[in-house]
Amino acid sequence: MKVPVKVDGRELTLSNLDKVLYPEEGFAKAEVIDYYSRVAPVLLPHLAGRPLTVKRYPNGVDGPSFFEKNAPDHTPGWVRRVRLPVPGSTKDRESIDFAVVDDLPTLVYYANLAALELHVPQWRVSDEGEALPPDTLVFDLDPGPPATIVECCRVALMLRELLAADGLTARPKTSGSKGMQLYAAWDCREEPSAYAKRLAQALAKEHPDEVVSVMTRKLRPGKVFIDWSQNNPAKTTVAPYSLRARARPTVSTPLLWKEVEGCEHADELVFTTADVLARVEEHGDLFGAA
Repeated sequence: MKVPVKVDGRELTLSNLDKVLYPEEGFAKAEVIDYYSRVAPVLLPHLAGRPLTVKRYPNGVDGPSFFEKNAPDHTPGWVRRVRLPVPGSTKDRESIDFAVVDDLPTLVYYANLAALELHVPQWRVSDEGEALPPDTLVFDLDPGPPATIVECCRVALMLRELLAADGLTARPKTSGSKGMQLYAAWDCREEPSAYAKRLAQALAKEHPDEVVSVMTRKLRPGKVFIDWSQNNPAKTTVAPYSLRARARPTVSTPLLWKEVEGCEHADELVFTTADVLARVEEHGDLFGAA
């Protein structure tokens, strides 16, 4: 069944609204679209100007999925697109036409495509569509079992101190999966990956039983891997307030530092769409305009 709707003056056709995308909770596409529509006021500032990569789950989180960078030919003409070079593309393309989600109609359009996960880089494009220097620094904290987000929180507090010593204010969020991320506004004082790598290596040297700064799998059990490489301009990180394709409709959720400081159990920092909407109602956007 197809349903024509008008969103902020744009005409869209929504389809398969009753298709269940999260079977464990019976969470359907209509609820995905509703969540993204309601969280849009705090989500859109974190997507605006950033080339979009989506992970689509047309048959739900238990079915096949695929990443999509190139805006397909059937994308409406009113969706903003920017053509950017992609050196070293795995598909041998010299450039990709990325969508940029600057408004609610575009967000709803992608939600209707079952684009559950929204991923963006740490840089924006100009009004003319040219890539700008990175404006955000990110550390992706990935726990190696049996470590959990509890251990990630301890490492986040260590990183917060190092960043503060350099005049940078860290903002924490869950990944919506098993780890978390720290963000800070970036002033291009140096190449961001080099800076992030240096901090990660310093913590790994100082806390070798808790932290690892290299991807080597055999070194990671029970430790937190600080992935500094997410600052590579070619990489993306899940956006604040994006859904994740887990068994439940969990969300990459901005946190209060007191929640990080007090975390003792992994399930304390698992938030679903309903939780996040309630948090936004109470706190507004804990991530500010990143």
